[in-house]
Amino acid sequence: MKQIVLQGPGEFVEREASAPSHSPQEAIVRIHKVGVCGSDFHAFAGRHPIYTYPRVLGHELAGEVVEIGPNESDIRPGDRCAIEPYISCGRCKACKLGHTNCCEQLRVIGIHVDGGMQGLLSVPSTLLFKSNKLSFDELALIETLGIGAHAVDRSNIAPGESVLVIGAGPIGLAVAEFAKVAGADICIIDKNAWRKNFATSLGFKAISQIDGHVYDVVFDATGSSASMSSSLTHVAPTGRLIFVGLTKDPITLDDSLFHQREMTIFASRNSRGQFPRIIRMLEERKINTIPWITDRMPIADVPAEFKTLPSRPNLIKAIVDIEDLTS
Repeated sequence: MKQIVLQGPGEFVEREASAPSHSPQEAIVRIHKVGVCGSDFHAFAGRHPIYTYPRVLGHELAGEVVEIGPNESDIRPGDRCAIEPYISCGRCKACKLGHTNCCEQLRVIGIHVDGGMQGLLSVPSTLLFKSNKLSFDELALIETLGIGAHAVDRSNIAPGESVLVIGAGPIGLAVAEFAKVAGADICIIDKNAWRKNFATSLGFKAISQIDGHVYDVVFDATGSSASMSSSLTHVAPTGRLIFVGLTKDPITLDDSLFHQREMTIFASRNSRGQFPRIIRMLEERKINTIPWITDRMPIADVPAEFKTLPSRPNLIKAIVDIEDLTS
């Protein structure tokens, strides 16, 4: 079996890997689609604070079950599934409180352990979520939607509240989708004119510059320390600021403004328990992510083309098509 491995910053290699083994609690899944995440770009550039090398990337995953033992979800070989990439220990304080996304021993497939840019993957059966209606493309984007869904849950948005989403990439769009479900009045800002227009085409109000207006809830989905440092200025008195993006660079906050407006700041880490809800919403056509897919590449082209993806002007979401790498 072959794998596409990020050997170090900017260096992909292809290598042989042994066939995956699995315990009775795990399943073997043939990967069909891998969504490319902003964190993958940061890992490629050596700017992500978590990744170690070498690493098989890929945590936005959709596949077909090949082998699986008895399980509570009645998943069987041949089922199409989304794969939740978060492996929690179940024993630490965070897990016992139900906050498995903050597990002290958290391992994320494609980040802490090898991910989906390979033909077959062994995963815990509890991380599989099947759908008989959704395509592999749609299943691969569920993890992205989960980030937005969890961030909106953290914010406790009330119907009618004003919301600013900073960044019109996939995470920002996911936040906007679930803020809309919560009944918020949403505005998205992005300096990239194409992304701003794309958000508008989805029915959102989108702008390229802040006009001094303040908002009840602000989500920063940029992963930019400069944007995150200045995001306080957009928060209304007693409002909430949610950092959805991640950076390893320091963030500077205006403490006097923070206290003057008595804001609350939230971190939003990954997601938990969102996959079943999102699958239902996609199946009921309450959310449509197919227009988000602007770029595709076969896995064989990843070493040559991956470095050009972030600079493509019209990129929203890229999908890697995994042909059969098991031979």
